[in-house]
Amino acid sequence: MSASGVSAPWWPDDEADLLVVGYGPVGQVLANLMAERGRRVIVVERHAKPYTMPRAVAFDGEAARILAAAGVADHLASVGEPSGDYMWRNGEGEDLLYIGAAEEHGRNGWPESTSMYQPGLEDALIARGKQLPQLTVLRGYEAVELTESDDGVELTVEATNGIRRRLRGRWIVGCDGANSFVRQRIGGGTRDLNFHHEWLICDLVLHDRREFQPNNLQICDPRRPRTQVSAGPGHRRWEFMLLPGERKQDMDTRETAWRLLSLCGITPDDGVMERHAVYTFQASTAQQWRRGRLLIAGDAAHLMPPFAGQGMSSGFRDAANLVWKLDLEMTGLADESLLDSYPTERRAHVQHAIDMSVNLGKVICQTDPKAAADRDEVMIAARERKLARPQQSPFQPLTKGVLLRDDRGRRLPGSGDQVPQPVVSHGVVRGLFDEVVGRGFVLVSRDDPETFLSADQRAFLRGLGARTVRLLPAGTPAGSAPQGAVVDAEGTFGAYLDGIGARTVLVRPDTYVFGAAGTPEEAGRLVEALREQLTARTAVPAAAG
Repeated sequence: MSASGVSAPWWPDDEADLLVVGYGPVGQVLANLMAERGRRVIVVERHAKPYTMPRAVAFDGEAARILAAAGVADHLASVGEPSGDYMWRNGEGEDLLYIGAAEEHGRNGWPESTSMYQPGLEDALIARGKQLPQLTVLRGYEAVELTESDDGVELTVEATNGIRRRLRGRWIVGCDGANSFVRQRIGGGTRDLNFHHEWLICDLVLHDRREFQPNNLQICDPRRPRTQVSAGPGHRRWEFMLLPGERKQDMDTRETAWRLLSLCGITPDDGVMERHAVYTFQASTAQQWRRGRLLIAGDAAHLMPPFAGQGMSSGFRDAANLVWKLDLEMTGLADESLLDSYPTERRAHVQHAIDMSVNLGKVICQTDPKAAADRDEVMIAARERKLARPQQSPFQPLTKGVLLRDDRGRRLPGSGDQVPQPVVSHGVVRGLFDEVVGRGFVLVSRDDPETFLSADQRAFLRGLGARTVRLLPAGTPAGSAPQGAVVDAEGTFGAYLDGIGARTVLVRPDTYVFGAAGTPEEAGRLVEALREQLTARTAVPAAAG
């Protein structure tokens, strides 16, 4: 019943393939990706207008690749800039750790890290969504009731004036943040990893485009741990950890913000403060990511400290993983049990990112002078002797889920890798692999796929919307590439194949490798293995999370 006692009406256009609750960056990416596949999507967002203040300030190369798939590749240069170097120093100004990042093309064809202005990125994603006729966004509506049936869900939403609407969808995904309505309906609670620290965040628009060296700086000072980083073109962020005994209400003031900024040599003459706010950095994961036709993604499924810059990027990975699986189920090419692989695959990735973030946070957030001095001694010695381990990467292979495995269930070389995105060419067209070849399932081979795929296998791949591509070596005249072939312009893809001892890889729509093959015969069996995994039912119950 609505606030006026009248049942919520049913409108024919309130039915969709997918309902999404929450229209932040993860919900925007998920909605765009699904609508671009021709799926009818309805998004519910309780805020009447987009949030205009920055929150996240960076995304990684894989996230950039996903954003390009979501239709905003042309906007990334205007809302972001390569993050550049990242230096850690102690309170005395001594260097503890240096982390470099590829300025141009990393593994995914984009910079390994991009510093961005989040409101600008969201504007671009929202504008792209408005171009998609299959996507409807209901702003100013809050989700209040949710019921599930064998073939779908029904969501009741309420506007600020008390008027209710009923929405129906085949699936629903909660991208509705830490206090997720959908996660509460799934149940199971969250697992708190007991890492909590309050930090004062100050976002500034500077009057000049001065150069900061290093561009991103972490001061591991027990007297006041603090951070300064790029927040996109023309924007910069400073962060100050609250010390024991300091209260949020005392610290979250403009006067306190400018006082602390003055310690970094920044005054009101240098720029305009967009906002200041005290945030609690924490680490937690949902115990269940799926129950039946209810799923969650982004902050609804996981929270992590910002020190590895993986919070928003992890949410984008959630969306990319979900989209192709939902689409196959909706098409009838896979059983709904395929969705069980979503939490199986994403949970391990997210846990790795959270562990990275927490481990970095434990180094940064140290306020005990003796422990900090011991830390500094170890890290300085490691730098001087070049004993420091390479920085842990957020990119990790999948080990479970929809992958080619041997008879004992172990993943094979290449399976689960995130495939690189090189520059390729075909005729006069030269660009990143995804843009030249297209997205979706892709079979890439040094051999001509037409020579080793049976008619039945080709039909199966066509049914998936898959592309079959012959990879020609660098140096091949671009004009001589036949239809269905591309030239590996810089040899990057060929080097990857050499590294895993393969001639062929079958790549999933989320750019992770299903499996690799060393011979044409093995490549044919690769296609059969994918068919078996997509059509086989699993004994794992839908409530498993």
